[in-house]
Amino acid sequence: MEALGAPGAGAAIALENLFPPLPSEVILPLAGFTASRGEMSLWAALLWTTVGSIVGALALYWVGALLGRERLIAIAAKLPLVKVADIEKTEAWFAKHGAKAVFFGRMIPIFRSLISVPAGVERMPVTTFLLLTTAGSAIWNSIFVLAGYRLGEDWERVSDLVSVYSRVVLVAVALAVVAFILFRLTRPGRGKRRAS
Repeated sequence: MEALGAPGAGAAIALENLFPPLPSEVILPLAGFTASRGEMSLWAALLWTTVGSIVGALALYWVGALLGRERLIAIAAKLPLVKVADIEKTEAWFAKHGAKAVFFGRMIPIFRSLISVPAGVERMPVTTFLLLTTAGSAIWNSIFVLAGYRLGEDWERVSDLVSVYSRVVLVAVALAVVAFILFRLTRPGRGKRRAS
């Protein structure tokens, strides 16, 4: 972190959006700890990590936009256990709750990266997406950078606490996937595509 500096921390966070195994829960408190030692500015750490979050989120937004609705439906139609109706229900849900999903999704492991893709597919206005992503990312990043700054040498305690939170989210996602598969296996059928 000393060698990379604040711009490097931002680049690491941008990559974390694209490659979730790079954990922001380690990068952010470590940046805060580095700032506490005077080896980078706290404000620079907050600014650059938020910029990194925005850059990574925008990259995934454009992946979703390039994929588009028709390609997504074509892919869904070929997947086992997935109905085209599932995509349509997701679209309806996103149309109603998309702003909240993008904002709060920035604070949830896994979804932090993935939420940008449906925003792009649904062509959420870029300005709206940027504002929501910036706000959500600034809150999430500030909590962890400031925690690392305050804890100093004990910055790893932040990662330990968040790993519990991440595991809870992962278990919830796994249970939801299992429930979806069981439900789909007991109610077969491909579903019908509504007329546009």
